[in-house]
Amino acid sequence: MANSSAATSDRAQKPPKPVILLGLGAVGRSLLRQIEEQRPLLEREYDLRIAWLALSDSSGAVAPPESGFTGEQLGEILQLKEDGGALSSHSLGRANTSPAALVEDAGRPGAVVVDCTASDETLDALFLALERGYQVVLANKKPLTAAQEVYDRLNRVGGAASATRSLAALRYETTVGAGLPVIATLDRLVSSGDKIERIAGSFSGTLGFLMTGLEQGRSYSETVQEAYRLGYTEPDPRDDLGGVDVARKALILARGIGWRIEMAQVQVSGLYPERLAGLGVDDFLSALPSLDEEYRQQVARAASEGKVLRYAATLADGACSVGLTAVAKDSPLGRLTGTDNLVEFYSRWYSPNPLVIQGRGAGVEATAAGVLSDIVELHFSSF
Repeated sequence: MANSSAATSDRAQKPPKPVILLGLGAVGRSLLRQIEEQRPLLEREYDLRIAWLALSDSSGAVAPPESGFTGEQLGEILQLKEDGGALSSHSLGRANTSPAALVEDAGRPGAVVVDCTASDETLDALFLALERGYQVVLANKKPLTAAQEVYDRLNRVGGAASATRSLAALRYETTVGAGLPVIATLDRLVSSGDKIERIAGSFSGTLGFLMTGLEQGRSYSETVQEAYRLGYTEPDPRDDLGGVDVARKALILARGIGWRIEMAQVQVSGLYPERLAGLGVDDFLSALPSLDEEYRQQVARAASEGKVLRYAATLADGACSVGLTAVAKDSPLGRLTGTDNLVEFYSRWYSPNPLVIQGRGAGVEATAAGVLSDIVELHFSSF
């Protein structure tokens, strides 16, 4: 009993983990909710108490009173954002606060800066945080897919491909595959000295849904329109069909291997022709039947070879490509259905059979849970 009391006393003396959250979109809001709901578990199991230093959106930020946010205040903030409001309009809000200024003003030793935006305007804040010895968690892919020199600086790489990032300072598991342990697996393979020869993967639940529909004999237009109705696509489906998001994920993996590569070097083949690029969304959806026969023929050609179509990223021989490809029907990618993500790692130790990671690779809740896991792991690395 005495040991238990001592442990409890020791736990109470450890300082809270101060957190600055950039971005209160769907993922940021879900993260905020999950942390508040999981507070008893985080403290009991991981000795982790999170103290919010500031919350921000594109309009500005809110900082808590000296005693911290109350549950009621956090509820008001979440409701404000759910209703489409701006943090600058909150009673605790201040307008036109840049992410870097927020880190400058609110940061303190031991802080974690969490970037749940989809913006490239957080870079100065991230650089400042790392320079001050703070930790950083990214759900935002854009900082990692900017110029190579930006990636190097974020990862504290001195320009040598053999250098490795500090896992005690930066985590970005959810940038590829949401909550799936894709980055963690890559890090483990690289750090063990295993030579990665090839990575192939399906990184878009939306495009996985489309490929499954085509395989089942449904038309291209019907499947895209259903995905749009179900909310699987972005408000403009071309944001998914163009393949840029998949290309960003592929670039993050390529750089994780140690390749020095720029976004412009990733070969991206989208799933709609340039002639449809300038249409409004409704007109674009109405024009999709004109593509049905082309995709029907591609499905048939693949089937005649015992293959199926997948929209996949492939990294091999120093080259990175993203686009429609025919894969063996009995391969891990070929057996993939629905909105799951899948990654195949082929390496010196995992050959000819790859190491395969598969599961839910998208979704607000899964992504937020992955961000929270990164925060917990950084908490342990601080000891």
